[in-house]
Amino acid sequence: MPQLSLHSPIGALTVSEEEGRIVSLDWGWGRDQTRTAALLAAVAALERYFDGATETFDLPMDPPGTAYQKQVWAVLRAIPFGATLTYAEVAARAGGGPRSAGNAVGANPIPILIPCHRVLGARSLGGYSGGEGVDTKRYLLALEERLRAG
Repeated sequence: MPQLSLHSPIGALTVSEEEGRIVSLDWGWGRDQTRTAALLAAVAALERYFDGATETFDLPMDPPGTAYQKQVWAVLRAIPFGATLTYAEVAARAGGGPRSAGNAVGANPIPILIPCHRVLGARSLGGYSGGEGVDTKRYLLALEERLRAG
């Protein structure tokens, strides 16, 4: 599977693609580095995001998952830059309950590009499985807030 890595403020990230569509984003530096059009576009978009030069990701993505997971991930992609939803709000938009929506959010194979960091618990930040966990989620939310504010 072709993959390409980049350095970011939250550590090394590796984007993978299949047949020209992004299928995963992982923390760490990938073993193999392949420069495909889709991967170069994804890396450039992530670099612009961290530099504050873009607020959207218009990339071909095909995350592997169940029909329900893909429904939840579509809701996540619709959350505007700098905005948040609760797990209950995601569940209401995707169908299902907050727990099933939370499981789908946690299974997101393309974090940041599919912005699962924008989903919060009813009374807390909720969890985050990427990078340094909740600290990474806080960083991404603060980055977006700073960029929106100024």
